[in-house]
Amino acid sequence: MANVFKKLFGLINGIRKLILNIIFFFLLIVFIALMAADEEIIVVPENAALVVQLDGTLVEEETWVDPMDRFINDAFGSSSVAPETLLSEVIESIEKAANDDRISAIYLDLSGFAGGGMNKMQRVGEALLAFRETGKPVYSYGDYFSQAQYFIAAYGDAIYLNPLGGMMFEGMGGYRLYFKDLLEKLKVSTHVFKVGAYKSAVEPYTRNDMSTEAREAGQELYDALWQDYLTTLSSQRSIAPGVLSGSISDFEALLAESNDDLAQMALNTGLVDELMTREAFRTQMINLTGLDDDERSWRSIGHHAYLKAPDLHFDREQHAEPEAQIAIVVARGMIVDGYQKQGMIGGDSTAELLRRARLDENTKAVVLRIDSPGGSGFASEVIRQEVLELQAAGIPVIASMSSVAASGGYWIAASADQIWATPTTITGSIGVFGLFFTIEDALAHVGIYSDGYHTTEMPILDMTRPLPDEAKFVLQKTTEKFYRDFVAMVAENRDMSYDEVHAVAQGRVWTGAKAQELGLVDELGDLEQAIAAAATLAGVDDYAVVTVTPELNAREQFLAEFFGQAEVYLPAPTTTRTIDPVKQQLMGVWSEVEMLSQFNDPQGLYLLCELCPQP
Repeated sequence: MANVFKKLFGLINGIRKLILNIIFFFLLIVFIALMAADEEIIVVPENAALVVQLDGTLVEEETWVDPMDRFINDAFGSSSVAPETLLSEVIESIEKAANDDRISAIYLDLSGFAGGGMNKMQRVGEALLAFRETGKPVYSYGDYFSQAQYFIAAYGDAIYLNPLGGMMFEGMGGYRLYFKDLLEKLKVSTHVFKVGAYKSAVEPYTRNDMSTEAREAGQELYDALWQDYLTTLSSQRSIAPGVLSGSISDFEALLAESNDDLAQMALNTGLVDELMTREAFRTQMINLTGLDDDERSWRSIGHHAYLKAPDLHFDREQHAEPEAQIAIVVARGMIVDGYQKQGMIGGDSTAELLRRARLDENTKAVVLRIDSPGGSGFASEVIRQEVLELQAAGIPVIASMSSVAASGGYWIAASADQIWATPTTITGSIGVFGLFFTIEDALAHVGIYSDGYHTTEMPILDMTRPLPDEAKFVLQKTTEKFYRDFVAMVAENRDMSYDEVHAVAQGRVWTGAKAQELGLVDELGDLEQAIAAAATLAGVDDYAVVTVTPELNAREQFLAEFFGQAEVYLPAPTTTRTIDPVKQQLMGVWSEVEMLSQFNDPQGLYLLCELCPQP
């Protein structure tokens, strides 16, 4: 037996060494290749098509991934996080290509696109329209278009579909998982403290279905967003009304008229311009751009590589940066306490970014770009206090809302000099809740009990013991106090009465357009308009826009530069990028559970929008 285990251990150890050697030599080859290609310059082919590749979701700020992990994941075609595409890079590449004679067209690669907020998709669409005004075409081709993919494609000159493809409009909405019965079966006691009739973030732990208030709020929100989607779509393409009606009978009738062929129905109703095989589309693009002899396909360059290529029209001496700066601080993700990496808003880390902007003598104004459903009440206040410090230093602050700026996301915006939102921003959700679980019944069920001694009568929050009535009283009262503070703070900053704010608060969510009508938002516009407004408030005409980003330590800086350069020379993936619907469902289930691990507020009080998608 000892010999068997010895041989087994030797085999395992040999496999371990083999794997380590493979990784070592792979990195060594990459290092040598980088050294050899150190002077290599990315060349933009003449008459090339810019491939705008939207992978995963459009985001204001990419989630932090260790540079080495990111490189290895890209090299082997795997990833530890959901794919993301940085909105600013997409816009920059399209705007740059519009004035670049080397670029003759844009091809939208949407096969891996999963959406990312109406305002972000509209911003990409506006950039595509500006590109088309130069006389250059924008094309997209798909085997199948999702609702989000089609929205982007509709801004192009032509949409081509595989003869065996298709698409349909599912509308907008969302479903949540409810855990009440599960928690009861596990004998977990759920203690909820909240203020706001529409504050339903805790419902999954106390109910098995949606409340009437949550359904009412969701219906009004999603109906407004869907109407904006349809209006925008109809302004870009002439589409048969029946296919957009949302009526299953209309859909079935159109499908029957097309001999039950989804692709033919898309063509008949004006959704696409032509049914075309992949090879036929490839040939058409070759005719447009010319043949790339190396790739044996049409001339193209991806938008990531394109941004790293030399700009032939840039003269550094003629474009000296002005000293005055408008600083942008991005707050994207759930708000949690402490220091967090990009993709999550840490109370301390985001406050530090605002502090760095304040201490920079060149900063004349700050734009706080918010894309967040909220989170920790304490962390939200830590961030807001830094906004007040900026104003005390004479630096105006503009809050610019992206797709979501609700609950805690609205808290950190409320004290800004101006609040800007897009018509489709999800905002409001002014309400508070506390959530605490105890497992005394679950422990007793398996024969485990908690007992001991304490010197005072003060209630102790211990998940292994029942929550005393005294503790419930204190927690409910502090929750109510936090809500009153929230409403009073908004009323003071928005020049409204307490009752006026309370009437539109209570956890209710609104679109940006409706929020402006209610007095919660000053102006409607995107980031560019907010930056211009910040410059006006600061009284500067000539200024540079600078994004304040977290400082990397020496290791992170080295790896980011080394592997960031290496990624440019990685070969294109050989697998087809598609969205796995099963994986998406599983990730949605996991995100519901994972959210509990992000509840780290020291007071246990949260400002979180339950209807808001994770940005």
